Amino acid sequence: MAFAGDLYKNKNFVLLLGVQTLSVLGDAFSTVAVPLLALHATGSVAQMGVLTALTGVASVVTGTFAGGIVDRFDRRRVLVVCDVGRFLLYGLIPVLWWVTPVIWPLYVIVPLAAVLGMVFNVAYVTVLPSIVDPGDITRANGILYGIFAVAGVAGPALAGVVSGAFGPAAAIGLDSVTFLVSAFGLRFIRLRPYTREKSGGRLAGARFLLGNPVLRTMTILLTALIFLTAGLDDLVVFHLKQNLEQPDAVVGYVLGAGAIGTIIGSMAVARVRGRLGFGPTWLWSTALAGLAVTLIALAPGVAGIGALMAVFSLAISVGAICSMSLRQEITPAHLLGRVTAAFWTIHFALGPAGATLATFTAAGRGVAPVVAVMGAGLVLTAVGGLFSPVRRSGL
Repeated sequence: MAFAGDLYKNKNFVLLLGVQTLSVLGDAFSTVAVPLLALHATGSVAQMGVLTALTGVASVVTGTFAGGIVDRFDRRRVLVVCDVGRFLLYGLIPVLWWVTPVIWPLYVIVPLAAVLGMVFNVAYVTVLPSIVDPGDITRANGILYGIFAVAGVAGPALAGVVSGAFGPAAAIGLDSVTFLVSAFGLRFIRLRPYTREKSGGRLAGARFLLGNPVLRTMTILLTALIFLTAGLDDLVVFHLKQNLEQPDAVVGYVLGAGAIGTIIGSMAVARVRGRLGFGPTWLWSTALAGLAVTLIALAPGVAGIGALMAVFSLAISVGAICSMSLRQEITPAHLLGRVTAAFWTIHFALGPAGATLATFTAAGRGVAPVVAVMGAGLVLTAVGGLFSPVRRSGL
């Protein structure tokens, strides 16, 4: 069984690429179709918000135990079970809707699906190092990240078309099928064997993460990054709609430009990291993201904002791929699930607070000064990294 060489000749990687693309496409469908179904049922944006909040809480809580599940059980089997579970849960929604169109089942089914989604995502991160060689991890992540960006753009567009033609319940039903196909494909992936740890507890991942100087520093810096940028998309949308009086289509084009930046960054990251090393690549990409955000506050028109969003997404994707690849490279296989789950739980914890603070402040003081502070904060995050183990990592 060949794991090295051309990634596209590695059938295990190609299978993972295909099934992960389907999973991301399904998630993107749900992102559009589930809120639309809630809106159809209640006509209330507040009810949509409650559903979104419940989903977010379910994901964060799951992060506290997902790593233990992934490290203890067969990881391929965990992926298959999560996809089959999501197929059943999402497939149940249109059945119930067509029998009795009420919203309460969504409050149970969607959070449960989010639980399975979080476990699946943690397991996926642990599987990649069992499929490709360590030297290929950054490139493999770049390929996956780029394909996911395409799926993330195509998914909502397709969901909107299907929902408009057949209703959001039908779109969710189609979403469920993507998970079934993904589960079938996962059964054919073969992983390198590794020794599972029977002890160590759920906190073993957090101890390793915070005990490694580079990973500890990266966790702190990335938590600050999420806090600063969590509300950026909301502010850009608000600015385009309220201040520049642009139609919805233009908002879509501007956010779509960000996806183009992500694709370019995904294609370039392996080469850039290979030339500069991990530390300089992450620090320069974060500084570039900060500069782009700062300039968004000064950009007078739609074209400039779209171009800067593309630059921001390019830089952020390079940094994110480097960060994930580093954790996969230096974390022992038996701990990778718990390290990943601990990182995500810490990393995203301040995101809701950052988004709330940014949007409430912008409502009172305007978008431009808040976005400028976001950009300056990102630049300062990169400057702080210059005096940390990240710069001296030599990885």
